[in-house]
Amino acid sequence: MIETPQVIQCSVGMRWGDMDAYGHVNNVEILRILEEARIHAFGPPGGTGGPGQEPVVALFNNLPEGTQALVAEHRVKYLSPLTYRNIPADIAVWISAVKAASLTIAYIIRDPVTGQDCARAETTLAFVDAGTGRLLRIVPEQKELLRPYLGASVF
Repeated sequence: MIETPQVIQCSVGMRWGDMDAYGHVNNVEILRILEEARIHAFGPPGGTGGPGQEPVVALFNNLPEGTQALVAEHRVKYLSPLTYRNIPADIAVWISAVKAASLTIAYIIRDPVTGQDCARAETTLAFVDAGTGRLLRIVPEQKELLRPYLGASVF
């Protein structure tokens, strides 16, 4: 494992409707922010949406046809409230594990004004054949693509 991975820095907008009654971004919306950061970093799944900006690491948009990248698990540790602001939150993204048939993406969400860490999170994804529902192995080319971004878990 690489000690200091390349970290992908993302900015994800907070929406007025993301706020809860306390003026903080709701915990459910934190998962949406993680999803947006994941798509920014690794691309939208192939065949979805229209053309746009290329991701930092073209992983999801270059999957073989019929392959789905499905969330197997989320883990979130809330450190301090993310106060709603009309500017994007800062998210650091990297890969914390690559296994035979899954990969884990690590994140730190920071307040864009104070720089304070608001949440640490990880998402484990598995590649699945859409037709059969069977797990697909992470191939050597995908492992090599992710290698520079491989670092420690946030937990």
